[in-house]
Amino acid sequence: MRTEKTRTTLRPTALSVAIALLLSPVSALAKDYFNPALLEQPGESAVPADLSAFENGGQLPGRYPVDIFLNNVMVDSKDVTFFQTADKGLQPCLNIDDLTQYGVKNGDFPALQKPGENCVDLSAIPEASAEFVFSAHRLDLSVPQASVSQQIRGYVPPSQWDEGINAAMLNYSFSGTGDMQTQHGGAGNSQYLNLRPGANIGAWRLRNYSTWSRTRNGDDRWDTVYSYAQRSIVPFKSQLTLGESQAPSDVFDSVPFTGAQLASDEEMLPESLRGYAPVVRGIARSNSAQIIIRQNGYVIYQTTVPAGPFEITDMFPTGGSGDLYVTVKEADGSEQNMVVPFASLPVLQREGHLRFSVTGGQYRAYNSATDKAAFAQGTAIYGLGKGMTIYGGTQAAEHYRSLAGGIGQNLGLLGAVSADITQSWSQPKERDSAQGQSVRVRYSKSLAETGTNVAIAGYRYSTSGFYTLPDVLETYSDQADTLLTERKRNRAELTLTQDLGDDRGYLSVGAINESYWNNSRKTASWNLGYSNGWNGISYSLNYAMNRNTTQGGAGETRQGKTYERDQVVSFNVSIPLNRWLSNTYASYNVSTSKSRGTVNTVGLNGTALEDNNLSWNLSQGYASGGQGNSGYASASYRGTYGEVNGGYSYASGQRTVSYGVQGAIVAHADGVTAGQQMGETFGLVKVPGASGVGVNNQTGVRTDYRGYALVPNLTPYRNNELTLSTESLRDDVDLQQTSRKVVPTRGALVRADYRAQVGQRALMTLVRADGKPVPFGATVVNAADTDAGSSIVGDGGQVYLAGLQDKGTLRVQWGKDADRQCQVTYRLNSGKETAGIQMLNGLCR
Repeated sequence: MRTEKTRTTLRPTALSVAIALLLSPVSALAKDYFNPALLEQPGESAVPADLSAFENGGQLPGRYPVDIFLNNVMVDSKDVTFFQTADKGLQPCLNIDDLTQYGVKNGDFPALQKPGENCVDLSAIPEASAEFVFSAHRLDLSVPQASVSQQIRGYVPPSQWDEGINAAMLNYSFSGTGDMQTQHGGAGNSQYLNLRPGANIGAWRLRNYSTWSRTRNGDDRWDTVYSYAQRSIVPFKSQLTLGESQAPSDVFDSVPFTGAQLASDEEMLPESLRGYAPVVRGIARSNSAQIIIRQNGYVIYQTTVPAGPFEITDMFPTGGSGDLYVTVKEADGSEQNMVVPFASLPVLQREGHLRFSVTGGQYRAYNSATDKAAFAQGTAIYGLGKGMTIYGGTQAAEHYRSLAGGIGQNLGLLGAVSADITQSWSQPKERDSAQGQSVRVRYSKSLAETGTNVAIAGYRYSTSGFYTLPDVLETYSDQADTLLTERKRNRAELTLTQDLGDDRGYLSVGAINESYWNNSRKTASWNLGYSNGWNGISYSLNYAMNRNTTQGGAGETRQGKTYERDQVVSFNVSIPLNRWLSNTYASYNVSTSKSRGTVNTVGLNGTALEDNNLSWNLSQGYASGGQGNSGYASASYRGTYGEVNGGYSYASGQRTVSYGVQGAIVAHADGVTAGQQMGETFGLVKVPGASGVGVNNQTGVRTDYRGYALVPNLTPYRNNELTLSTESLRDDVDLQQTSRKVVPTRGALVRADYRAQVGQRALMTLVRADGKPVPFGATVVNAADTDAGSSIVGDGGQVYLAGLQDKGTLRVQWGKDADRQCQVTYRLNSGKETAGIQMLNGLCR
C-alpha cells in the first residue's frame, strides 16, 4: 500500500517517455521492449495500457494507402493490407505479381510465395526487408540490387499500365466573332465549333472529331475529321485503329483512309523518341486578328489574338500529319497566308528495334466527290548498329503503285540525317500513264551543349512524272484539273531555335519554299525572331514574309506573273509591374508593313485570382496613314467546369466582339463530371465529399461539389503523379494521402482515389467511468467510419479526431480484455461559428 504524501504530481509526457526509452538499461531481450509501467500515473492501481502494437514504432494492423518505394525509387501507390509480426512490426501483404511489377527477379526465389498463401515472404530473399513509415504513408522495400532487374530510367513495364475506367466523354470548343459596326466588306457573324466525343470501354477508345463553321456571309459547313476505334496491342507495342484516320508520314506523305491500321506506338518503348509537334508563329498586324489553321483541308484550330507576334502551341493532334496552312485574317478584312511544315524529322530508330505500320482500306478525301478507291500501305523502319537505320515501304491502289527505300544515320555531334527515294507508277484520270522519282533529304540537330534546341532542315525534289497517291486519286474528282497543277516540284524547309548563350538572347527561324510542276507558281514563307531579357524586362524583334507567285490575278505584275508579297516587321517589349501591381505587365509593340503602314500599340496584361486562372489584356493602338486609333480588351477564365473567354475590339469604322467557351463533360460509374478541355490521355481525381480541393500544377482545376475533378493532360505509359493542394482544403477536410501515382495507357481515363475525412475536428479528453483518463496509447476509432483508421490517445486522455459528424460514437481500446475497452457517445456544436478545432470532454463507458 502506497503512502500518500503532499508533493507535486509528476505526469509523464511524450518527451519524458522518449527520454526514458533512450536511458533505459540494455537488457538481453531479442527485441526492443518498452515497459508500459513507466506510463502508470501516481495513485493508479490499474494495469497499464497494452502497448504491444507500438513497441517497434508501428501502427495497428489494417489497410492503409501508401507510396511504395523499392530501393528509394517510387514504384507504386496503392492501398496495402498490413499484418502484425512478432519481431518486425507491421509487414505488408504483397503478392508475387506485385514484386514482378516492381522488377524483382522472383524466379530466383521459389520460396517467395508458398502454395495457398496470399502474401509473399520477403525473408526468402537474403537481406531483403520492408519498413512501413506510417507518418509518411510510405512503404520502403529494400532488395539487393542483384535481385532486381535493371530498368531504363523513366520506363514503366506493361504490367503496371492502367487501361483506366469505362466512361463516355465530350470535348467541346466554341468561338465566334460578331461585327457590331463595320465600314468594310464581310460584315456579319462567324462561329466555329469543335466537338470531340468519345467513349472508353475496357482497352478500346472510340473517338470522333467533328467541326462546324459559319462564315460571315452565312454559309454553314459540317466536317468529320475522323471517327475511329482504337486500342493498344501490347505484345506488338502498337496501336490498332479501325475507322477513319491517317496513315503515318515517316516514309510516305500522310494518307487519310477509312479502314484498318496496325502501327507501332513508340511511346510504349523505353527512351522513346517523342513525336514532333509544330509551333505556329506569326505577326498579327491588327487587334482582334483571327487565326485559322487548316490541315488536309479541315479547319483544326481557330482563335483570336491581339496585335503583335503570336505563337500557337496548344493544337490538338488530328491523328496524322500534313502541312499546316495558316490564315491570319486582319480586322480590316485583309489576309496573310503561310505554310508551316508539320513533320520533317529524319527517320531514325533505336538499334535492334522495328517500327512498322500496315494500313488497308479506302482512300478518304476531304472532297467527298472523289471516288473511294481501295488502297494498301506498308512501312518498316529498323535500327541497325552504329547509329544506322534502314527503312522502306510500298503503296498500292487501283491506279497507283509506289516503292520507297532510304537510310538514316546518327552523326553524333553533327546531328542526324536521312535520305530516301520513292518510285511511283501511276495512271491519272484521262491522262497518260506516268512514272517518276522523288528524292528527299532530312537533317536535324538537338544538342544542349551547343544551345541548339531544335533544328530541322529538309529538301525534296520530284521529277515531272512523279505523283503521290493523293495526287492520282484526287484526279478522279470534280477538281482534277486544278489539283494536277498543284503538284510540288521542289520543296525546302527549315525550322531552327538557337540559344545564343551568355545572356545574348534566343533566335528562331522558320522557312518554307515551294515550286510546282505545270505552272509557274512559287510560294515562300519566312519567320525570323530574336528575343532577350534584362532585369525582368523581355523584348523581341520579329520579321515575317509571305510570297505567292501566280499566273494572274490582282497584285504586282512582272513579266506576266503576279506577285503577292507581304512583309511585316515588329518590335515588342514587356515590362513587369510587380512593384505596383502583382502579376501585371506593361507592353509596347510597333509593327510596320507595306499594306498597313506602321501601327503602335501599348497595353497592360496579367493574371488574377488565387490560382492565376483569370487572364486579361488591354491595349490601345494608333496606325499611320490616317487609319486612326484601335483598341482591344479581352479576358479568359479557366475554372473547375471549363474555360470562357471574351473580347472587344474597335478600329476606324468597325466594332467587333469575340467570345468563346471550351471544356469537357465525362460520364462515368460515379456520375457526371465537367472540367477543362482534355487532351488525349487524362485523369479523374476522386475525393468524395471534399469540394474545392485543388490539384497542384493544374491551373484552375479543383474538385466539384461532389469531390471530383478532371485532370486535362497525362503522359501515356509513364508515371504521372497527381498531388492535391493541402492549402486549398476546407477546415472540415483532412486527407489521409495527398499524392497518387498513375500509369495510363494511350487514351485512358485513369481514376486517382483519395480518402478524405470530411467533418468536424475536435480535441477530446476521454475520461473513464471511475474519473480517470483513458490510458496513454489507447486507440480510438470512429464507429461511423471504421476504415478511416485509428487515433492515438496522448497525455491526460487527450486525442485529436477529424472527420466527425455532429454526433456519434467512438470505440476506445487499450487492451484485448473487455475491461480495457469502452465507448464514448459525443455531440458537437454545429454551425459556421464552430469552424476549427472544438475542445470537449468525453465519458468512456
